[in-house]
Amino acid sequence: MSFFDSTPSGRILNRASTDQSAVDLNIPSLVGQFAFSIIQLLGIIAVMSQVAWQVFIVFIPVISICIWLQNYYIQSARELARLVGVCKAPVIQHFSETLSGSSTIRSFDQESRFCDTSMKLIDEYSRPKFHTSGAMEWLCVRLDMLSLVTFAFSLIFLILIPEGTIDPSVAGLAVTYGLNLNMLQAWTVWNLCSMENRIISVERIIQYTSIPSEPPLVVESIRPESEWPLHGEISIQNLQVRYAPHMPLVLRGITCTYFGGKRTGIVGRTGSGKSTLIQTLFRIVEPTDGQILIDNTNILSIGLHDLRSRLSIIPQDPTMFEGTVRSNLDPLEEYTDEQIWEALDKCQLGDEVRKKEGKLDSAVSENGENWSVGQRQLVCLGRVLLKKSKILVLDEATASVDTATDNLIQQTLKQHFYDSTVITIAHRITSVLDSDMVLLLDHGLVKEYDTPKKLLEDKFSSFAKLVAEYSMRSSSSYENLEEI
Repeated sequence: MSFFDSTPSGRILNRASTDQSAVDLNIPSLVGQFAFSIIQLLGIIAVMSQVAWQVFIVFIPVISICIWLQNYYIQSARELARLVGVCKAPVIQHFSETLSGSSTIRSFDQESRFCDTSMKLIDEYSRPKFHTSGAMEWLCVRLDMLSLVTFAFSLIFLILIPEGTIDPSVAGLAVTYGLNLNMLQAWTVWNLCSMENRIISVERIIQYTSIPSEPPLVVESIRPESEWPLHGEISIQNLQVRYAPHMPLVLRGITCTYFGGKRTGIVGRTGSGKSTLIQTLFRIVEPTDGQILIDNTNILSIGLHDLRSRLSIIPQDPTMFEGTVRSNLDPLEEYTDEQIWEALDKCQLGDEVRKKEGKLDSAVSENGENWSVGQRQLVCLGRVLLKKSKILVLDEATASVDTATDNLIQQTLKQHFYDSTVITIAHRITSVLDSDMVLLLDHGLVKEYDTPKKLLEDKFSSFAKLVAEYSMRSSSSYENLEEI
């Protein structure tokens, strides 16, 4: 999962389309042409060694020059081919993002800006592509010039030598085979260079075969009990996290405890480490140091499936997959229709689904485009209601929905997860005011951790300042709306 978080989709699409197409379609034909030209070249050399071996006096220097030109060209051509692949990925990514957000772009009248950005990216891709073609033409011109000079030298040599020195028939064969030899030399070098340029696609695909895998899904020697977690208490001890070995620490030694059955809100400014803490809890990012205990079980020692199957999350961006309502709520077919309908009724979607012709088998388009954002978020709520885990994480789950849907989600969670450990990353400060505990992060460290009441009583606390700042922004926004 961390690979997809850190790798732009354009790079993946580029390898799955352009590079894979080159490997499947272009490279086999180039290898065949190169092999055929080598066979022809060896055949002509074998014939000439029997008919006019003197031609090798010219052939050996010519082939040496061809090899030098090929080595000189390929050093730059390889890097240009790599640049073409690197510059093509942003074009694909921007195009796919533009397609997915076309309705938003039109509604804000931003078509011209996105067109300009697309043209700039295409220009940046065209520059190395143009130089790649130019470098190939540079090589072709010199190979053609070498063939012409060699052929002209052979003709002049045959004309100037005294009559009777060489048999005319042998001279004719020598010129003919010499010309074919030079042309095959150039053709062989051209095929070799084209093949080496295309081999860069193989190199780029091989890069993705050495990506480190996640830890095992199941560790047979250490498997938690079926009821785990029973209390849902999460103890974090000196947790340090960085996204890559060469990058600085994002979490710099966090130590705290989320009490079982309590609601804990995580707040902090952008970059404080809120989302990183949740990613570490699901082991999407592995800790550099420290440990996380859930009911005294170290989550770093168990398999990923045993961990993630016992946790639930409502993400910030609601996700629905192409299929049916049933497959989106119960992809593994673990629950009955009655349980699914009960979960839909709890999240206020039961009546909406009953109106559809297929009921639970109603079609869901790609990315859930035939559902509104609020409905998609309620479907995510239905998933966790169906699963009923002891630990629930809300990763700014109400950031993209209206206030009414936000209130509905909060009320549903209070009613059905009253005995579960609920961890909320707050987008709206008001959504954590009724939490049992509030954890305030600042630059990867725990700055404050207490009940909201105590933190608000201290006017100089960072949490109180955040609430006051949020209230001030909200009131100013409301006044601006009234003026409009």
